[in-house]
Amino acid sequence: MRILLIGGGGREHALAWKLRQSAHCQTLYAAPGNAGIAQVAECVPLAAKAIPDIVAFAKRNAIDLVVVGPESPLIAGLADALQEAHILCFGPSRAAAQLEGSKAFAKQILAEVGAPTAPFAVFDDPDAARSYLRTRFLEHPCVIKADGEALGKGVFVCETLSDALEAVEFLMVERGLGTAGTRIVVEDRLYGREMSLLCLTDGQTALPMPPVRDYKRALDGDRGPNTGGMGCYTPLPDATPALIEAALRQIVRPVISEMARRGTPYRGVLYAGLMIQDDQPYTLEFNCRFGDPETQVLMPLLEGDLVELALATIEGRLHETSVRFAPRAAVCVVLASGGYPHEYRTGLPIEGLEQAIESPNVLVFHAGTRTENGQIVTAGGRVLNIVGLGDTVAQARENAYRAVQQIRFEGMHYREDIAAHG
Repeated sequence: MRILLIGGGGREHALAWKLRQSAHCQTLYAAPGNAGIAQVAECVPLAAKAIPDIVAFAKRNAIDLVVVGPESPLIAGLADALQEAHILCFGPSRAAAQLEGSKAFAKQILAEVGAPTAPFAVFDDPDAARSYLRTRFLEHPCVIKADGEALGKGVFVCETLSDALEAVEFLMVERGLGTAGTRIVVEDRLYGREMSLLCLTDGQTALPMPPVRDYKRALDGDRGPNTGGMGCYTPLPDATPALIEAALRQIVRPVISEMARRGTPYRGVLYAGLMIQDDQPYTLEFNCRFGDPETQVLMPLLEGDLVELALATIEGRLHETSVRFAPRAAVCVVLASGGYPHEYRTGLPIEGLEQAIESPNVLVFHAGTRTENGQIVTAGGRVLNIVGLGDTVAQARENAYRAVQQIRFEGMHYREDIAAHG
């Protein structure tokens, strides 16, 4: 098969690495790709949201399957455009992708099916939001979310009423995240441990992957601003089979059924961001694609053929198959540019990549990289993903951080506590 992968981050490098292993993969393209993806695929200079150009490229190059990494093109309708062109796409339709594209839509679906989630209210008017917060915050600390697509930066965990009012000002008045903050969701804050549960679904069947724990804050001890993710690990000590089944029974399956009932069946990867409180899963959010950096620990453990799973998902055959993962551990440490998630420099030479991958239990997935004059340099906020594998989380963590020590670029920043406390 001739396959086109959309995206250019660490998630996409992990997907490209796994797609290339498929017996079905004859040719692999990536748009736009990065310096690491270029080692396993032919990169083409197409932006991930350039839908007409992507469809034209797919037609011109007789692409059999398009695999979409990031959420933006899915929310914008890439899967629909490819379907109209009779090209298979692994990723949900625009209507189904609204589970990520609109926080308000997702909360309304959860309320409709009675899935456990925090009490919430939706606001289009900043004065109404402020009035609600001044009353509600006295008894219930709140989280404020931009309703629209915000690239992982639209969630504000507010410690004080002042923090909450500042978030409203930033989102709704200053439009700090553009149109994403035109509408906001205010929900009661939940306390517990977060868990990412990714499932393959063909609109009827849901096949879960091993739960992953992501570290979103920039600094050790979960301090600093939110980021796209500074690392993650699997397996989780508190993700019992009973807990996973509860999440599937109470959240994932009802939502999939409701989407089908509405005539907008969800096909692809449904990523449920959960909070575990008193051994009960509550829904924080949905994402309409593979997680980043969750994919970087899941793909090395996935046994079997990713292309076959994608085709079974598209064709409604997941009930005939299974998804299997090696009973090992994986830990991902993100190496970021100095200053991330705020301003940072790019074009800085990266050293030590060859030494880092010498261990058989280490993988390096590129995120924000490019090649200049034969030298791999930084090209984004999150630069590299260092993945350690092992029989235990402790072993995987040791392997990951040993490899981290081999890599150098000016201003390199990373968290030192990924998977340190279970």
